[in-house]
Amino acid sequence: MSDLPLGEMLLDRAQDKIAVITEDGTFTYVNAAAETILGYDPDDLFGENAFEYIHPDDAPIVRQEFTRTRQSDGYNEATVTYRHRTDDGDWVWLESRMSNLTDERIDGYVVSSRDITDRIEAEETREEAATRLNTIASVSSDVLWLFTGDWSETLFVNDAVQDIYGIPPEQLYDDPVAFLDAVHPDDVTRVIDAMERLSDGESVDIEYRVNADEDFNKWVWVQAIPIVEDEVVTRIAGFSRDVTERHRREQHLVVMDNLLRHNLRNDLNVILGTAEQIAGEHPETTTLTEQIRKTGRRLLRTATKERQIIELLVDRQFRERIDLVDAVETAIERARSRYPGSVVDCSLEFDSDDELPVVPSLTRTAVAELIENAIVHCDDEQPRVDIAVQIGDGVVEIDISDDAAPLPDIEVNVLTGGHEFGRDPIRHSGGLGIWLVYWCIELSNGDITVERADESGNSVRISVPARTGEAHERTAEWSAT
Repeated sequence: MSDLPLGEMLLDRAQDKIAVITEDGTFTYVNAAAETILGYDPDDLFGENAFEYIHPDDAPIVRQEFTRTRQSDGYNEATVTYRHRTDDGDWVWLESRMSNLTDERIDGYVVSSRDITDRIEAEETREEAATRLNTIASVSSDVLWLFTGDWSETLFVNDAVQDIYGIPPEQLYDDPVAFLDAVHPDDVTRVIDAMERLSDGESVDIEYRVNADEDFNKWVWVQAIPIVEDEVVTRIAGFSRDVTERHRREQHLVVMDNLLRHNLRNDLNVILGTAEQIAGEHPETTTLTEQIRKTGRRLLRTATKERQIIELLVDRQFRERIDLVDAVETAIERARSRYPGSVVDCSLEFDSDDELPVVPSLTRTAVAELIENAIVHCDDEQPRVDIAVQIGDGVVEIDISDDAAPLPDIEVNVLTGGHEFGRDPIRHSGGLGIWLVYWCIELSNGDITVERADESGNSVRISVPARTGEAHERTAEWSAT
């Protein structure tokens, strides 16, 4: 059995370092926790000055607090945080409690210390992260914000809200939903609906008009996500980006598209009608008038492609997703109806136990364009196009192979993204269909590769993201003839 008094035995079992120091800071007692926390044998600290073990930057503050507490009138206690040297020369953070109570029997003042190094390091990590966030937020032109899950408190918003919404950050801290006053009256209902969906745990992607000071002429694009903890939405984070210039450009595109398409169609119809009339009245001109009509019909098709591209860029259809089979089958059926003399075969590799994935809706347009391009540029009486669809881990690959003449370099460069806008105004792709394919896949975050045979035949492979994580093996086939 130990010869130590019961009280000292209990102190040695304490997890906190318990020390008794004199007025000048000399240790007269240290418990066993000093070895656990600091690596020192308690006997080695006996008679040493406690302040000599404190970090030089912290020692004056600790000494001052100890003296102030000790000399206070009446009972007083204090807590101080500082760095203490360890036996191996390192430093740990201690939080010490001291008071001015003393007794002749204990020969000094009791100081209780606990190791808070982990807490301090965690706080420093959070502070560094907050500093980085504030630095990013201060230079960001986007509004970065964080609200509580019920929109009752603004946790963070940067200064960009003043430039975009026309309201100071302080106003949102005082009233979290004050930004609704900056939303166009016609858009408020949609915004409130989006807020409710976020509180219910749904992510939101929305655009609306803001800034009453500028007659609500600013458009913002907002993306937001709910932060869920224990199945409860505790916070809502997001950003708002000024997309006013994009909306203006889209308006310009729509206006120009409407004017050009209307005028072009009207004028071409006049030309085609006149050419047909001339051919009827003067049969000897049939060859020439047929060339006029052929060129006119090609221009009309170009106008149709132009309209598709404008709709693609303005309506942002790439945000939608459709069933993979629907995407491919619809493209095949379109080719079948337009070119009844062609043959289109398709093989689809998938595991029958898995659901087929969904893909960006623009996949359908890209596949249809590539099929038709292959048919139109094939000299065979019965053009053939083979399609192979393979589903991998989060991606779908669609390979369109044909026997047509090899694609020109300029069109391969367009498809694969190797073109340079504006570098050579003379060299350009001969049709908008190739550009339509490129933009469809580019906006779908996909990829295109092209392989060409020496004399005839092309293989264009498009890869698009798909909502599936399964590998697919079994083969199913269908064909359109």
